[in-house]
Amino acid sequence: MPAAGFDLATVRVRGLDRDAPWKNIALPVLIPLALRSALRIVDGFKPDVVLGMGGYVMAPAVAAARLRRIPYVLHEKDVRPGLATRYFAGGAAAICTTLPGTESRLKDGHVVLTGVPLRDGFETRVANVPPRRILITGGSQGARRLNQAVWSALDALSQRFEEVIHVAGQQGEAGVARHARDRYTGLAFADDMPTLMARADLVISRAGVGTIAEATAVGLPMILVPGTFGGGHQEENAAAMVEAGAAIRIADNDLTGDTLVRAIDGLDTDRLRAMAKASGSAGRRDAAQRVLRVLHEVIGT
Repeated sequence: MPAAGFDLATVRVRGLDRDAPWKNIALPVLIPLALRSALRIVDGFKPDVVLGMGGYVMAPAVAAARLRRIPYVLHEKDVRPGLATRYFAGGAAAICTTLPGTESRLKDGHVVLTGVPLRDGFETRVANVPPRRILITGGSQGARRLNQAVWSALDALSQRFEEVIHVAGQQGEAGVARHARDRYTGLAFADDMPTLMARADLVISRAGVGTIAEATAVGLPMILVPGTFGGGHQEENAAAMVEAGAAIRIADNDLTGDTLVRAIDGLDTDRLRAMAKASGSAGRRDAAQRVLRVLHEVIGT
């Protein structure tokens, strides 16, 4: 943030861990301290509006805004609203959403489908059919099961595609080096997703909303393998894309190298073209501008 010319103020806070409840023991101490820090920041900055981008990280600033009677806007990325969004929805001036279906779960408040803001560089294009290059990513943290499926199917994938681009995450760094070969571009981390998306004709990934937003901004068909963590919220993200016709789904428990290859082989030319068209229709490259319009409407400028 400072490198981009913006001030940055941080608050120490931790989310509610549903998978390991014993980790929540410090929350009764951390939450009041986080709120006190957020009030100090809000009082010093005196914002006209506060934008909460979802998750527990936004909670202290949004709570401070509500205590100071400053209007706030929420942005929810997943189809199923998270705990923080549900808690603060009642007092929000507006709620921006990313995927269809969220609005039916948020009865209170002004809900606007904006999409999720993306970095610059994502451009819609016509993907090659049949696909020449595939992009496989498990998100910023990687996905162990997805990585193993890719590596076990690497011979078959290398025969079918000119290039297999695989972002394996930090946990997959050693595996990427071990499986180096022609037609396989293995990366532990990539900070230039627009370039990778521009090279790909098909995306295989978890169903995190960030990757979905990037793939639909380019208009790429998707094979989604929703993660089972976090209460299974990725299942509903994947379902929204399947219903839109932009993706097919493989259940995490069913994912192997063989099922991955069979899913790819099952996509004929007509299906791939229809998926790419549906993906492009679902994409919102102007999401940042849409969110800005909501903020200006709230403060009347």
